[in-house]
Formats: sequence, C-alpha cells, structure tokens
Amino acid sequence: MIAFKRTALAQELVAALQGKALLGDAHNGLFLAAPRRTGKSTFLQGDLSPALQAAGVVVVYVDLWADVRRDPGGLIAGAIARALEPHLGLVARAAKNAGLDKVKLGGLEVDASKIGKVDGLTLNEALRLLHESAGKPVALIIDEAQHALISEAGETAMTALKSARDQLNRPGEVNLMLVMSGSDRDKLLRLVNTAAAPFYGSQIQRMPPLGPDFIGHVAGLIEAQRPSLQPVDLALLLQAFEIFGYRPQFFMAALGQVLSPLADVAGRFEPALLEAAWRQQAQDEAQMASDYLGLKPTEQAVLWRMLEQGPRYRPYDAEALHFYRDKTGRPVSVTQAQKALEALRQRMPALVWKSARGEYALEDAAMHRWFDHLAAAGKWPPSAPQGQLPFDDD
Repeated sequence: MIAFKRTALAQELVAALQGKALLGDAHNGLFLAAPRRTGKSTFLQGDLSPALQAAGVVVVYVDLWADVRRDPGGLIAGAIARALEPHLGLVARAAKNAGLDKVKLGGLEVDASKIGKVDGLTLNEALRLLHESAGKPVALIIDEAQHALISEAGETAMTALKSARDQLNRPGEVNLMLVMSGSDRDKLLRLVNTAAAPFYGSQIQRMPPLGPDFIGHVAGLIEAQRPSLQPVDLALLLQAFEIFGYRPQFFMAALGQVLSPLADVAGRFEPALLEAAWRQQAQDEAQMASDYLGLKPTEQAVLWRMLEQGPRYRPYDAEALHFYRDKTGRPVSVTQAQKALEALRQRMPALVWKSARGEYALEDAAMHRWFDHLAAAGKWPPSAPQGQLPFDDD
C-alpha cells in the first residue's frame, strides 16, 4: 500500500482537540465515523498520532477490534498500562530497591509492584497518573469505539473516561483528549445521542474520505513509473475510486491488476479500471442479495425493518410487529422476532449487532447503501433467481 499523508487534516484536528479552534467541541471528545476500509485507522495511526506527539502530547492508541474475544474495557486499560510503563519504570525500580511497598505518585498511593499496570487503579486514576508522570497532556485514541457498547464492562469504561475528562480538563486547559472512531455512524451515535449515553451532547463527525488529492498522488506515481501512460485520466480514476466506495485497498489492488504486464488490457488502462470497479460493486451487491434471500421470512422482515428504520429501529413496538405481519403474511410475536434477531446475530458473518442495552443495528453499514440504492430504483426487495426455492420459517 502506498503512503499518502493527510497532514493538513491531522493538524486541524490537533488544534481542535487542544481547544484552539474557534468553533466546535472536539476538546470535549472527537467522534469520527468512516466506513470500513476507507483509511480511518491508517489516518489515526499514521497521521493524527504523530501530529499529536509532535505537539507534545502522550498518545495512547487502542483498537477494540484487535482482539474481539477480550472485553473492551480490558483492552483500554491494557493500552493505558503500556503507556505508563516507560514513564514509571525508574520510579518502580527505585521503590523496589528501597524496599517500599507503596509510593506516592501524582497524589496517588500506588502498589510498587503494580506500577505500569492498571490493576488496583481506576481508569481515571491511571490516566491522571500518566498525565502527571509524563508532564504532558494525554490523547486516548479508541478505534472502533462502538465495540465498547457490547458489554457492561465496556460501557463502564466509557463512563469512566467521561469522568476522567471532566476531572482532568479545565477551562483553557486540555489535559485529556479523547478520540473515538467507528466504522458505523449508527452504532457510534449510541455513545452520544441519549441522556444515558456516556458522552451525551457530543456530535458525530463524518471523517472526510480520500479524494482528488489522493487520486492526483496516485496518478503522479503512475506517470513517474510509466511515462508512456502520460497523461493519466484523473476523472476516470476518481470515478473508479468512488465506485470502489473510497476504499484504497480495493482500488489499489485493481489498479495493480490492470497495470500488470500480465494483464490482458488493450488500449488505455483507465476504462479497464472503471470496469473492474463496476464488477466489484456488482459482486458486493449480489452477495448482499444472496444473504438476504437466504433468510427465513421472519428474518427477512426483521432485516427489512432495520434497513428502513436505521437508528430509529425499535424491534418490538406495535408498528414493528405490524410491519413483520404485513411482510410475512401472518402474525409475528415478540418471541418470534427475538429468535429472528438472534439468528441474524449468529450467522457467519453476522448480519446484526447488539449492544449491552439490547439495542440493535446492522453489522455492516454498507447494507444501508445497498438498500437505499435498490429502493430508489424501485427494485426492492430483491427477487430470487428463477429456480431458487423460497425458505420457510419452519
């Protein structure tokens, strides 16, 4: 994968997190939503983190999808503990050499054997200890933050981080910067959109996708390595990139194929790249249609309702039950709807996500775009190919 720096965007976000932007609330928490595989994690690690470090900030990065088997709260605590180790290692060794069981650090009495670990410390205390021992502000970047909502411990960790922010930050002084990213805006909204949400009142920002600057960079590399292809058609490259869903991995893979000396491409490569993009989109949509058609009628009705309602989806209210009955042709009880939702969660890969509070959302937000496209064209619901037998709930 080629390197493409987004320096200007990173600098703007650093200023916003520090409270230096004229407008905005990023200093109270920056919430970024971007579809999967559009370069979000690459930006957070390769652009935003170095920019924060250059501004004199200690950066703690944790990806809650790095190990989905571990509790999100434990992943966050572990990341903070690893950040503490280099700052407190000398203090811990000195305490142990002096035979001290406990030492005072940042106003906290800490077990010397546990310095660098979060055991025995709340997240609030650990972050304050990191800030005071480093003598710098701290930025905690949590990638795929919506994953914290799948467990009570994860929700508790989010609430603790909100408390830590409130205690460490003062007017005109930002000592704890929180960056939460997610690949699904609907799920990320659950951190901010109700009075019970840990960051109620904050706003979800859409992370700008890669665009013309990225395409210009790619075109420059092509022209430098293959002068015979000058000038590259930027408009066609950008159109292909948009069809690929602004996903650089898929775009670059297809580009490598059409530029390969082994490729059977006659004439210019740009039309071949555009054709590959349309082909990929058709394959993605065919897979989603196949997944939908492979469901039982009640599962289809439940998924249809979720696609149509988005974040407004309520699985068991009277309107939802009426919708299920209308689409299946028979009454659907709350228990039957629950079983359908659980079946959608247990599929491999899962089609439905559930929070610890019993809220439901689509696992892959791309299904919303697929549904909107078909609905706008008057082609919803998808129809089974001729000869395919319909499934029955029984």
